[in-house]
Amino acid sequence: MRNRVKSLALGVVASMMVACASQKSQSTNQNPSGRQGGPPSFSQLLSQMDANEDGKLSQSEVSGPLQRDFLKMDSNADGFITESELENAPRPQRGPHPPKN
Repeated sequence: MRNRVKSLALGVVASMMVACASQKSQSTNQNPSGRQGGPPSFSQLLSQMDANEDGKLSQSEVSGPLQRDFLKMDSNADGFITESELENAPRPQRGPHPPKN
């Protein structure tokens, strides 16, 4: 009987640990607005794309939608995307992607 109680208690504790770890993983994947799977923050983009580590994103450093829409986002045409320009940029259209060459 004691072994059953111990096994049951161990199973409950293990289940709680898995649930807590899953919840923590979900909360760390949220962006500052609280939405999951949202666009990355400017600081995340800098850490991923700022190759020369100058704190700016130039057209040669970015890729994907940022590369395609760089001229639309760079509202002051200085050759860099700032945090303010990124926040005020039009959201990319969803749909089929153009074929890669």
